[in-house]
Amino acid sequence: MKTRQGVKNFTQEEATRVAGEDPDYMIRDMFDAIQRKDFPQWDVFVQVMSPSEAETYRWNIFDMTKVWPQKDFPLKKIGKMTLNRNPNNYFTDIEQAAFSPSTMVPGFAASADPILQARLFAYPDAARYRLGVNYQQLPTNAAKVPVYCPFERDGAMRFDDNYGADPNYVGSTLQPTRFKTEESGVTSNSLSLHTDHEKWVGEVSTYTSQVTDEDFVQPAALWEILGREPGHQDRVIQNLAGSISGVTSPKLRDGVYALFGRVNQEFGAKLRKSTEAKVKS
Repeated sequence: MKTRQGVKNFTQEEATRVAGEDPDYMIRDMFDAIQRKDFPQWDVFVQVMSPSEAETYRWNIFDMTKVWPQKDFPLKKIGKMTLNRNPNNYFTDIEQAAFSPSTMVPGFAASADPILQARLFAYPDAARYRLGVNYQQLPTNAAKVPVYCPFERDGAMRFDDNYGADPNYVGSTLQPTRFKTEESGVTSNSLSLHTDHEKWVGEVSTYTSQVTDEDFVQPAALWEILGREPGHQDRVIQNLAGSISGVTSPKLRDGVYALFGRVNQEFGAKLRKSTEAKVKS
């Protein structure tokens, strides 16, 4: 998602001051913009690769320390998101809202991305704890069209007919009485989306704790991008130095400088100089 508002950032010093003086600065800025109909907008893009590309690409595509380079997989614009109204009631619309990547329409399936797989479970689990087991019935979360899903049944505060006399499972021969199968989109095929490709990814992909030169290719490219604008690299070094200077062990600090030096030798040297000056002061 790329903002249409442009990008402006606080320095670390400005962010610290504003956070202390006016912690609601950002949310009020957005609220006021929507109130005056200066609606914030973002262009939405995706990157797409084929299953064969996913299996043979130079990096494991589910490695959270890597990105898909745009030169190999260009951004494809799929739409625009506009925030065009503020909440009518903050508790009802915001505090009770629950989002999860596990909320999918039939025909979609989650990839083997380990972070995504964790969130498929963790987000609904947090919502059940925070809002109750039937949080998806709340108006802010409820589907806008009929959905047949008897896997979610019973529980405290259930306030619809709870799927009536339908059984608690969906079998391949079951014809649900609440909604016709073709209306609900639930079929035996749509409930089973495990493909040979996903099986390959889940069973073959592995991770190691070994750090190689390959792990520094993308950080080095990002460092070069930061160098296109005057001052960006210097601010990164100053921000890092402020944190690393709190590390009391010289040996650990040396290890940090060595890692950043593998991204860029000059980067590592400047970081060492700036950090050690803060340590001595």
